[in-house]
Amino acid sequence: MRESPLTHLLVAAVVGLVLAMVVYPETAFSAAVAGLKVWWDIVFPALLPFFIGAQILMALGVVHFMGVMMEPFMRPLFNVPGAGAFVVAVGLASGYPLGAVITARMRQQGLLSKTEAERLMSFSNTADPLFMAGAVAVGMFGTAAVAGPIMAAHYIGALLTGLALRFWRAGRDRSPALGGREGWLLGRAWRAMVDARREDGRPFGQVLGDAVRDSVNTLLLVGGLIILMSVVIQVLGRAGILHALGGLFLLVLHPLGLDPSLTRSLISGLFELTLGTQAAAQAPAPLADRLIVAGAVIAWSGLSVHAQVAAIVQGTDLHIGPYIAARLFHAVATGAVTVLWLAWFPVAAPAFLPATAWAAPGPAAWLARLAAATVHFLLAVGGLATVAAVTQLLRWRPAAGR
Repeated sequence: MRESPLTHLLVAAVVGLVLAMVVYPETAFSAAVAGLKVWWDIVFPALLPFFIGAQILMALGVVHFMGVMMEPFMRPLFNVPGAGAFVVAVGLASGYPLGAVITARMRQQGLLSKTEAERLMSFSNTADPLFMAGAVAVGMFGTAAVAGPIMAAHYIGALLTGLALRFWRAGRDRSPALGGREGWLLGRAWRAMVDARREDGRPFGQVLGDAVRDSVNTLLLVGGLIILMSVVIQVLGRAGILHALGGLFLLVLHPLGLDPSLTRSLISGLFELTLGTQAAAQAPAPLADRLIVAGAVIAWSGLSVHAQVAAIVQGTDLHIGPYIAARLFHAVATGAVTVLWLAWFPVAAPAFLPATAWAAPGPAAWLARLAAATVHFLLAVGGLATVAAVTQLLRWRPAAGR
């Protein structure tokens, strides 16, 4: 069997990376330590409550309940089943890569078709508000004044991405609605939840144990990829390869009228969103240009997150191609929304203030991030319940014959 040129290119890239790590061992080691610190201090406490809580809610049948309640809302807007509302809400509140994790789990359980899962994963896997408001706005830009434009542009861009994907392969590969079509909406939702819980059958103690074990395993995978990408970025930078990419990104910045000093941000953001946004915040460029590029980098999310998603969907029939295309669309949409937002609501902020309280080390900061992530999860669940209740009231109809 003849190997494709892509396979040969991949082998050459991996061999080159290993040789570069041998040539620059100090750089590789320090980058690995930095990646480990980011994972343990920030990613692990921020995502663990969401991972555990989401899996418990799925085992209890809450996803099936939401699937019935939100079907009239999600299907016309995004062309995904109502169960997708759970993924969207928790994904928006928790950040990368939980949207992809839950989508892959729902696909394995048969709640989503292949096309619906790829469509849902592509716009529900977003950055979390804690990262954008705390790490980017306060920690990198040095002011909370830019949190509004960054978050608004990111979430509006995600909404536009979901609306655009609504027409991708429309009418094909559609999953059946949960709970049937007969009876009162709330009653159908309740029956679907009870049936799902009965079908799962595990006692709550086992559900909790499985949720913790699976969540930690997933976060170990995420941590390994974060460390690997940290090493890749630093080694490529030491070898001068990243600097050579600067000319290509100038071709993007110049036609858009953006400051050329933001080239480093795009190069770093291509691989990892934290490094890219930090470079944008520190660039000697106008504030508007820095916010536009930072928003685009956050929406793109970097090859590090793409690798996490690719690893997560292994074992399913989902393809990573539509997700990467959607990230590019989201980046463009976020940049455009940022331009419009700043035109309507100008922001005056200092050029750069190294306010790093959000990223401070130590057990207190670790527990603070864990508590903040837990609060975000509870707010997401509360938001789901509120939307479900409003939808039920608006769509209420008495059962036939009553």
